[in-house]
Amino acid sequence: MFKMNKAAGQKGVKLCAALLTAVIMITGCSGGSGGSSEGNWVSIEDRYTVDPEKPAWQLDKKEEVTDLTWYVNADWWNTDFGKDIVTKKIKEDLNINIKFITGDDTKLNTFFAGGDMPDLLTVFDSNSPVVQKAATWALPLNDLAEKYDPYFNKVAAADTLNWFQLADGKTYGYPNYSNTQADYDSGNIPAKTAFIIRKDVYEALGSPVMGTPEEFENVMKQIKEKFPTLIPFGFNSIGEGTGSLGDTLQDFIGVPLETENGEFYDRNQDEDYLTWLKTLNKVYRDGNISDDSFADDGTAFEEKVKSGKYATMLLDGTPQQGGNLQIYLSANEGKEYVAVDGPQSTKGNAPTLNQSGITGWMINFISKDAKDPAKAIQIFTYLLSEEGQLLMNYGIEGETYEKNADGTVELLPAVKDLQLHNADKFKKEYRMGEFMFFGHDRHKALSADAFPEAIKQMQEWGKGKLKPHFILENISPNQGTPEARALSAINAKWNSTLVSMVRAKDDASFDNALAAYNSFLGENRWDDIVKVRSEKMKQNKEKLGIQ
Repeated sequence: MFKMNKAAGQKGVKLCAALLTAVIMITGCSGGSGGSSEGNWVSIEDRYTVDPEKPAWQLDKKEEVTDLTWYVNADWWNTDFGKDIVTKKIKEDLNINIKFITGDDTKLNTFFAGGDMPDLLTVFDSNSPVVQKAATWALPLNDLAEKYDPYFNKVAAADTLNWFQLADGKTYGYPNYSNTQADYDSGNIPAKTAFIIRKDVYEALGSPVMGTPEEFENVMKQIKEKFPTLIPFGFNSIGEGTGSLGDTLQDFIGVPLETENGEFYDRNQDEDYLTWLKTLNKVYRDGNISDDSFADDGTAFEEKVKSGKYATMLLDGTPQQGGNLQIYLSANEGKEYVAVDGPQSTKGNAPTLNQSGITGWMINFISKDAKDPAKAIQIFTYLLSEEGQLLMNYGIEGETYEKNADGTVELLPAVKDLQLHNADKFKKEYRMGEFMFFGHDRHKALSADAFPEAIKQMQEWGKGKLKPHFILENISPNQGTPEARALSAINAKWNSTLVSMVRAKDDASFDNALAAYNSFLGENRWDDIVKVRSEKMKQNKEKLGIQ
């Protein structure tokens, strides 16, 4: 957890070491030390004959339950399986039992070092060695589909498969929430970022405008005066990153994605953005940003969201906070959080809010050690299918939801009531919208019940403010290169610098922190990194046909 600058620096060193270790281990894995070098291609001769028109899970006659281990590189993942209505149905339909294991990068590395690989594996960093060298430890989805389940190609998105294709022409990982240009154009993707304010606070202050730095500063002072028990301004947990004060704030005020020549633009140095960071520094010096906000972990932040402790927030990930916001709303009707325009560009730029992009979020793999790769690819197909998507989002037809004549979906009254008034029980018993390894927003668009009431106004506010960031996806230098190691150090330095700037005791301290960061850039291959990123942006444009 990110608490102090010195600590952040130490964390940065540890991060570099961890990444280097990962590179070494994954590289070693190419020789087969991380598991089977060829893959466990089991025979299905006595189980079923593949049919391109029918999903294999409906054909498979295997009687014994298949036990699978699924590693998720996130400590917060809910490891229960078969207890709630969603995973219980998956268990029954596929005749499987899944043991989830969670952890961090250190635990991930132990799998590759020990050679005892899980059957399935989910990671989040598409630029990591685990993903880039997947051909050394994972099975290609193309081959799995051909041998065990050709129906997979009917439910997987061709653009997504192409985006994740490695140099050998095969695709090994498949993500959730992979949004293509067509998805953006459809209007089915809701914004996940919003500047929100408690409705009672907003109304008590006369619905103030907070677009300019001066207006924002002034409103924060008014909040402190009239609502002394509240923290005037909050933001996502900082951790080892920048919370919502980094690229989220940059997107919110519309910082350009590229230079006029189409090359990499250092958004951290944008004049507009720096003006707003100076404003936040003044707000902090006025006592309207709590020091705890820089130290709180995700759990501590969520508790404050649940209790309405922040008067305003720049919130990224409204769906992830939907349950907490709903809990607050249910207990405090009339005081709920609402989205307003909030901070705006001093240059007149429109917001360029981001979504998960074509790279998506959670990337799922089937390892070469998978005990039953046929069953594993069936899981991918099942969860990507219409049937799986409806189950993950709305449960079971007739039991938790019904379909309307126009094809939309509606939760049954008792289920809806639980969603609105007992979010914790709803989460535990139904788990709808949370088992999202292969989730996608196009299925959430089928129902007004897909998201909690608490965030619907926020999503409505975000309409028309999304802009794809495809050109900036996966543009970091390849892991293991000197530029990648330098970038890790730079990112850690920027994270600590950002906190120092917002917490600076005066203008001189703010400027000194930024100057020290700029010197650090010059000492750590920044120009080389910019070249790599510009070249990768060019490749992205070519891959996507962007002029």
